[in-house]
Amino acid sequence: MSTPRFRVGYLDRPMHHSFLDAMATAPELEVVRLTLADGADRILAGLAECQGYYVQAARDELPLAWHVTPALLAALPRLRAVSSYGAGYDTIDVPACTAAGIAVLNQAGGNAEGVAEHAVGMMLTLLKRMPEAAHAMRAGGAADRGAFMGRELAGRTVGLVGLGHVGRRVAEVLRLAFGCRVLACDPYLSATDCDARGATKVELPELLAAADIVSVHCPLEAATRGLFGAESFATMRPGAIFVTTARGHIHDEAALLAALQSGHIAGAGLDVWEQEPPPADHPLLTHPCVVATPHTAGVTQESRARVGRFAAEGFIAAARGEALPRLVNPEVLPAYRQRWAQRAPA
Repeated sequence: MSTPRFRVGYLDRPMHHSFLDAMATAPELEVVRLTLADGADRILAGLAECQGYYVQAARDELPLAWHVTPALLAALPRLRAVSSYGAGYDTIDVPACTAAGIAVLNQAGGNAEGVAEHAVGMMLTLLKRMPEAAHAMRAGGAADRGAFMGRELAGRTVGLVGLGHVGRRVAEVLRLAFGCRVLACDPYLSATDCDARGATKVELPELLAAADIVSVHCPLEAATRGLFGAESFATMRPGAIFVTTARGHIHDEAALLAALQSGHIAGAGLDVWEQEPPPADHPLLTHPCVVATPHTAGVTQESRARVGRFAAEGFIAAARGEALPRLVNPEVLPAYRQRWAQRAPA
């Protein structure tokens, strides 16, 4: 009788070769590569034989048919675990997975260093007014250096919306390297938790009113969608800086543009967008007080190698019936364990 195999399918390419390297160390795993060129029928047939689905996390890079939706889940009866390529899981309907007894894993913390460095880099770039100076130089209008007088990060008050893996590392860098006062708004953490992570817990209105820089590090969920609109930007201090390396749709792009155009917000660092990548004629891309990147904060060799290994560790644990690391939906465990115990040999 053949040994049961735990098949894991993915589309086109893994996040990093470290995923395949780590998966190869577990003989009970079989990796199934499918490509968009295979066509929908072949992809669906391949995934239907899998117990695991390693799914891309960027919503605009993955065709909607292969997002983890109730419709797709209904066609994948063997599925036991879904793991995203990164910390985000926008392409996965978590409640639907929970209802189906399927564990959802992410790679939280794997790209924290890369994203944190990116966020702090944006803060420095905007405070020193580098985009404005570069814009003026290209236009031949940089004769008066004093017109681009910047500010220093040292000693400033920074508000972090979200104090998870990335926010915690940002807080550490700001405190140790720049002596910043760090405020944090995070409904999932107590004041004691925030203090242990190097920040003072406050509610969002207080954070917005006090911070010289607001940096967003929370997930996109019902409570955070549209969190930063015209009212939030108006509550921020005049001349404050806004930075986000979280997810598009947490901030309203039109409202941010209006706040920049009025001068109330001095600059914005944007790594995430409602549409990714944003259209080339997006007005925020040409604004001289904006630093724009195409969701690349966590795209570093080191971060991608870590998240690849993390994903493999999750599938290895699932194949062996071990505790699941970085489980997004812990409430699924009773149903998940029952389905795992009833799994059929491949």
